[in-house]
Amino acid sequence: MATEIFLQVAILLLTLAILFAIQYVPKQTVTKHRTDHRATTQTQRHLTRATHLLSRAKSNPQKDQSQTLAKTAITEIEKALSLSPKDPTPHILKSLALDLLGHKGSALRSLDLALASTRVKSLSDRERVEAMVRRAELKLAINKRRRVDSAVTDLEEAVRISDEEGAVTAKSFCLLGECYEFKGMREEARNAFEEALKVEPGSSVVRQGLERLSLS
Repeated sequence: MATEIFLQVAILLLTLAILFAIQYVPKQTVTKHRTDHRATTQTQRHLTRATHLLSRAKSNPQKDQSQTLAKTAITEIEKALSLSPKDPTPHILKSLALDLLGHKGSALRSLDLALASTRVKSLSDRERVEAMVRRAELKLAINKRRRVDSAVTDLEEAVRISDEEGAVTAKSFCLLGECYEFKGMREEARNAFEEALKVEPGSSVVRQGLERLSLS
């Protein structure tokens, strides 16, 4: 009997506590939640449009049309950034758009922003690896001699993360092999190319790298 009374009292107190919380929860908390949800939804809408535009831009053989699509994508990306400035995804997409427009320096800066310590934690390991490999590519394309060491740092980290996740890509190893080769690190380059070959046995680029090392 006493147990039943105790349970009834406990249930009554719990119900009153819930009603109190609902009644007195700060209105600004509810408003903030609604605002954040709305901003997230709008951000995703802009990013979806931008992704679609970039896909069309990359596949369009007409340069002027491709660039127009890329510029329109940047407009959508800027809207997403205004809503979610801490989100790394808009910066990654912006980098792709800028690269399509031939602005590799600006594309690299966008990836630097995406991979900044304040944003990188929001990326999955796979997204982080893809961004780091892409950043390494841009560094090498802009100034291979000056940026090769920085590119190696990105690629070694990308390989490390990929290896932990069991999702190593041939591209990471291949680029790393090319960097080592450029630096005169022949043994390291050979090892990187051989690792790439394990992942992608049919890669002609990897085989060419190994052939260059065997001839030099």
